[in-house]
Parts: sequence; C-alpha cells; structure tokens
Amino acid sequence: MYLDKDIKEINELLKAKKIKPIDLVEEAFSNIENNEELNSYITLNKEEALKCALELEAKEVDNILFGLPIAIKDNIVTKGLKTTCASHILDNFIPIYDATVVEKIRKKNMIIIGKTNMDEFAMGSSSRTSYFGAPKNPWNKEKIAGGSSGGSAATIAAGDLKFALGTDTGGSIRQPASYCGIVGMKPTYGRVSRYGLVAFASSLDQIGPMTRNVYDNALLLNVIAGYDDKDLTSSKREVPDFTALIGTQLGKIKVAVPNYFMSDIVSSEIKEQVEEIIDLLRKNGAVVDFIDVKYLDKAVTLYQIIAMGEASSNLARFDGIRYGYSKEAKDINDLYYGTRSVFGDEVKRRIMIGSYLLSGDNAKVYYNKALSIRDDMKKEFQKVFDNYDYIIGPTTTTTAYNLDEKDDPLKSFMDDVLVIPVNMAGLPALNIPIGFSKEKMPIGLQIIGNAFEEAKIYQLGSFIEKELSSRGEDDD
Repeated sequence: MYLDKDIKEINELLKAKKIKPIDLVEEAFSNIENNEELNSYITLNKEEALKCALELEAKEVDNILFGLPIAIKDNIVTKGLKTTCASHILDNFIPIYDATVVEKIRKKNMIIIGKTNMDEFAMGSSSRTSYFGAPKNPWNKEKIAGGSSGGSAATIAAGDLKFALGTDTGGSIRQPASYCGIVGMKPTYGRVSRYGLVAFASSLDQIGPMTRNVYDNALLLNVIAGYDDKDLTSSKREVPDFTALIGTQLGKIKVAVPNYFMSDIVSSEIKEQVEEIIDLLRKNGAVVDFIDVKYLDKAVTLYQIIAMGEASSNLARFDGIRYGYSKEAKDINDLYYGTRSVFGDEVKRRIMIGSYLLSGDNAKVYYNKALSIRDDMKKEFQKVFDNYDYIIGPTTTTTAYNLDEKDDPLKSFMDDVLVIPVNMAGLPALNIPIGFSKEKMPIGLQIIGNAFEEAKIYQLGSFIEKELSSRGEDDD
C-alpha cells in the first residue's frame, strides 16, 4: 500500500518512475470504496482524477506533493465539481471557478479525489446536520466523526489518503481531528485565503490542513498559505517554510495551561492524558504553569452572537434566483419561502437567531458588545504570549459520542467550548492525538501559538508526536 508509506518515500518512488500518480489515485478510490459505510464523501471526482493522474505521467516530479491525492471539504468551491455545503439548497450547484486554495493545490499537481461530508453550511459540531447523513468515526462506526469537518477527519483517520482540507469557524478542524485521532491545524486568521470558501461567519472562518502526522500537515500549509488580493482579510505577512523547525531542539520553552481547560468540564480520562504530556514537557526542561485567562468561559456566548449574526447576513444570498435549489412560485415571497424552507433545522435556527441579533438596536446591544468583548479576549491572550511560548490543553471535553445520541443545539456549542476561544482571538492552533480512552477512542491535545507562529506550533507538535511514538515502540 503506497499511501501508507512516508511522504518522502512516495516522492522518491514517483521520481524514480517506480510508481505513477495513477497508482496513488486508484489506491485512494479503492480505500474509499472499502470504507464507503463511513459516508465521508458527498461527491467523488473519479473520472477527472484518473484523467489528471494520467496527464501527470508526462510531467516532471517537481515538488514533494506532486501526484498526491487530496480531499476537499464541500464548502470550498471547485470549478466543474459539485459543491453542496452538505445542503439540499445547493445539491445541484457546480461552481464556475476554483477557490484560491484549490488553485494552489492544482499548481502543485495534487489530485482532487472528491468533496467531503460536513455539517450543513458548517453549522454544527457532529456533521449530523448534513443533508446527506452523518459521516461515521473510523475508530467506532457508532460514534460521530465530529464537525463540521467530519468527512475530512474520517477519510484521513480511515487511511483513505494522506491529505484533506477542512475549515474552522469555531473548532471545526480541531474538534473532529481530536475525535478521529488525526492532526488538524487552524491557521492564524488571514494566513490562508478565504476566497472561494462559502462563508459562514466571515470574521472567524479559516481553511486549514488535516493529515495523519505533523510533518505532512506543515507541508500542506506551505501550499495553501499566502497573501491573496481577492480576500480583503488576507495577510501580507511573509510565509515561512512551516516544516523548518520540525525536528529542531525546543530549547527552554515556557508553556501555559489555562485552569479553565483543566476544570470539571473536561472528563478525567482526557485530563489524565494531558497531565502526562505536561510531565513529559517538564522532564524535557520546559516550564509549565497553570494560569487563569479571563473571558474563556464567555467564548461560547460570544461565538453564538457573532457567528449567528454573520451567518444570517451571509446566507441571505441563497434566494433561489441565481443558483441553487429553486421551485416555481407565484411571487417573490413565495419563491423565497419555497427555496429557504429546504434549509435544515440547525441552519434555520441560526439564521433566525442571527437575524434577531442584528435587527434594529439589537445590533448595538448584542453584536457590537460581543465584538468589544472579543477584542478584550484577544488582549488577554496577548498578555499570556508576552510571557509564554505556547498555551496547551485538551481539544475536547469528552471523546466522540454516539451517533444516535439526542441532538441538543446547546450541546452542539458546548462540544466546542475549548476550541472556540482560538477563533475569537484569530490565533493558530493544532490538534495532535495523544492517546486513547478506555473505550479505545482517540484523545487530542490542543497547542495554541501566538499569531503567525504556526512553525513554532509544528515544532512542539512534532516533538510530542515523536516522543509518544518512541514510547509506543518501547511498549511493543
């Protein structure tokens, strides 16, 4: 199985013509077929992917990701390939252009395998709001894969392929990465272009890489990061080689652990695993302090106000006139009603609440006030980074729960209580797997860095990954 090999080894085999891109593509589709019950994909790109693989045989292998299959979350537009956002309202939408990240992927001659399942319009934390049914967790098919990037997490965890893109508005890369035992990075806000991402909450959304290990994750971020004049929130900050610090000495690092992240809201099993990582870091010379960080307990409330307000504004474009689902109507109101009635319950709920929050004086009372407190939260994080190199803690409060567990809208937000603060502050954060529960479900560690310090996060992440890997070998 070629896709189980190290990325450098695959690259050498391609260069030596011992394998061809089509071997990788066919293997990926075979894997996906064998794991079909996971429901990781909404649309497969088989014919185009095979054609692309054959065309690449005539080209020189010019980069480490050449010929590698990749999956794209279904809220990132792909020219000529259906993009549904897991919603009935877009189940016939074929974009006429590529998102900037997709353009960058194509330039590296990566091959798009398909579009992954997700929560409808990325609204949810279990992927159960998908019109196409929820993806399943490869570690236990009766459990959720997480959300909203559940399909991307599931296909990577199942070993279908090595690379996928997700999006993270309130933890939607890191939380499913934790539930599925993979590596997921939410980059600094502005690091990766949002052009071509179907907007949920524009001041929070960010595209990021999902992979099996830290090095591969950094490689994919190298491809998708960078300034884009088509995105007004895109940063002109220079893009480093995100793999540069991987494997280098950590030195005398200082790490903060917010007390809130290790409070009673987190299961004891998860806290124990995180405490083991804290011990590991201390044994290797790191200073690790437990600290209080203001406003962390307010993050979910802020997220609800800001994200729902922005969602109601962004989703106003789905009117059944220019594209997407539409039905015959006697007048404009009937058209809107007929079209928008096909939104799922969670999306309707968020649009209605968001519309209320932005109506009249409510915008000042709720939305503007939330933005002000968000600025205060950013300042609190900055105070921490004035004294510490990293913030760490659990990614989730529990491991993945059962698919048939009753759907509770409030629980959906509380599932993301530890990951939402990072979106509020626009900071980068990485999930890495650090162990398993008694139920044999993955547990994740969240590593938060200062703005635009993704390379430093990868340095610590790869160190922990290597230490845990060597421990596992010793146990064997």
